[in-house]
Amino acid sequence: MAAVVRDLGLRVESVDYRGMDDPKLRVEKLLAAGREFSAPVVLVGSSMGGHVSAAAAARLKAAALFLLAPAFYMPGFEQYTPQDVTVPTAIVHGWHDDVVPVGNSIRWAKEHRATLHILDSNHRLEDQISTICILLRNFLTAL
Repeated sequence: MAAVVRDLGLRVESVDYRGMDDPKLRVEKLLAAGREFSAPVVLVGSSMGGHVSAAAAARLKAAALFLLAPAFYMPGFEQYTPQDVTVPTAIVHGWHDDVVPVGNSIRWAKEHRATLHILDSNHRLEDQISTICILLRNFLTAL
């Protein structure tokens, strides 16, 4: 996916969350890293990274979000699902996701008028990388 972004002449920055399980700490790390980003910023994240990107979007003044199987409305953490997102958002989710139910993305996309792509895949979406790259390229080009 980074190659797709670079091919469009855009800069790619990746925040390393390894060893960091707490979503709040991840958001703080993204916000700190975001001080170095040049505008406009499009945040891309998968699973908890999607949740973190959406949670930080307003404070980073993100231009858009591209999320893969974002961890929204997870049991016991529903109240932490970001609701202040007002930027163009595309979500890609797998029909066979056994980690984050696809219904969670359907719900959030409906509530926030986000573009939603549901693919014949699982949580990791590894077998759909070429399709995801096409969707990402189209999303970025349309902005």
